[in-house]
Amino acid sequence: MNVNADFTLKAVMDTYALAWEPSPMAGVERQPLDRVGDEVARASSIVRYAAGSGYSAHTHGGGEEILVLDGIFSDEHGHYPAGTYLRNPPGSTHTPFSTQGCTLFVKLRQFHPADATPVQIDTRTAPWYPGLVAGLSVMPLHDFDGVGTALVRWAPNTQFNPHVHPGGEEILVLKGVFHDEHGTYPQGTWIRSPRYSRHAPFTQSEGALIYVKTGHLDDPLTA
Repeated sequence: MNVNADFTLKAVMDTYALAWEPSPMAGVERQPLDRVGDEVARASSIVRYAAGSGYSAHTHGGGEEILVLDGIFSDEHGHYPAGTYLRNPPGSTHTPFSTQGCTLFVKLRQFHPADATPVQIDTRTAPWYPGLVAGLSVMPLHDFDGVGTALVRWAPNTQFNPHVHPGGEEILVLKGVFHDEHGTYPQGTWIRSPRYSRHAPFTQSEGALIYVKTGHLDDPLTA
């Protein structure tokens, strides 16, 4: 299955309008955002667990990155409420489930092979740091070999400088409305911009909270 598999092109998806597709496990559905491969794939998806659903034990050969969007996600290692950011490195094994139901943003098989440190961050309590311009706050989540991941909080009516992303950029709008000269992106919008893309982002009266990953499109795009 290939979805938005040409990484030289910009991709924009309204996740609130996408249909849910069944996974191999009953009660678990997903919305593919980009995907290269079949059931074992390099993939970015929104994944929804019905209450009482789960997966059998499995190993993530290429690693797994998760942001819990709502509900409570669980595995044998713990319970992760909305706002939890997780990184399960290549070779990690778990048996995920959700007692109450949950929705996740999930990225699979997108780790550097040497990035072997598990990460668990409660973004509800982790610190924010001043951004590069007034009105911008940043919560770093992960950085390895030139690939950075963060939450970025935009106050209303904030303007950022025009800039280029040599290694590409990926955004999920978590709250509010994000803008640049190319479009307007409300809550639930997923945006993947290719290497050397350029923009001058800003917010209007709504402000915004976004998940951002940069530099990862320099990595080999393999399943």
